[in-house]
Amino acid sequence: MPKFTLNKAVFPVAGLGTRFLPATKAQPKEMLPVVDKPLIQYAVEEAYAAGIRHMIFVTGRNKRAIEDHFDTAYELENELEVAQKQELLALVRSVQPDDMNFSYVRQPRSLGLGHAVLCAEHLVGDEPFAVLLADDLMVGPPGGLPVLAQMAAQYQELHQSVLAVQEVPLAHTRRYGIVAAEAISPGANPRLMKVQKIVEKPAPEVAPSRMGVAGRYILTPAIFEHIRRQASGVGGEIQLTDGISSLLAEEAVYALQYQGKRYDCGSKEGFLEATVELALQHPEVGQHFRQYLSGLKLD
Repeated sequence: MPKFTLNKAVFPVAGLGTRFLPATKAQPKEMLPVVDKPLIQYAVEEAYAAGIRHMIFVTGRNKRAIEDHFDTAYELENELEVAQKQELLALVRSVQPDDMNFSYVRQPRSLGLGHAVLCAEHLVGDEPFAVLLADDLMVGPPGGLPVLAQMAAQYQELHQSVLAVQEVPLAHTRRYGIVAAEAISPGANPRLMKVQKIVEKPAPEVAPSRMGVAGRYILTPAIFEHIRRQASGVGGEIQLTDGISSLLAEEAVYALQYQGKRYDCGSKEGFLEATVELALQHPEVGQHFRQYLSGLKLD
């Protein structure tokens, strides 16, 4: 009997982070902080807000810092408790809520996002699951649901795979999986579309649309067999996009044009944009930082 409860999320974190060298020479790129939290924590908190409680990390060498971050820091907690720094103690403990579980699996070779997802198959089992790319820091609209929670709400209605999409400049189609999709029916969510075709990083002149897949997916377990069948695709890697394209022949896949904002923190520009904008919203430093920025002379 199919399982429809969304309780697991996969975080592919085995990449080398070469665009951030030398900062990532000895630490995972996912541990780079945006204001006061590492990128991976933003992604885990987003999954938690969507009702997910089992976090699965597909790691590689030199990624122990991620495991340590979500582990109990007994010495630190003891120091804070002795010093009666209760607010900081609560903050440290909030990183790993009591009802959250973590699993880790190694991706032995960098063979692509599809391969990374396949490495988690034995932990996911016969259940639907989310995939979150920590490089993509996603922020929901003010007062609204986080992006993955928006997708989870659609999944609960459809019980089919859901992809987060956004319109991208035509010149940028080479950076994304691009979908061709059509509206479902009058009266349905106008942001929800049925995927007809998906292509990995097409050239602008052959892109089926300008609708690019962002770093959030909800997938049915049927995807694993389709990934397993894939030969190497773009870049010589096993692409998740190719697996989804194959899945379309078996079951429906939907695209949700999410509400909110995506920061491409895999690039220096996107990382800096996220740092500035989230710092301005931060309850502790936002006001002072705004005053500081207003006093800068920009040539």
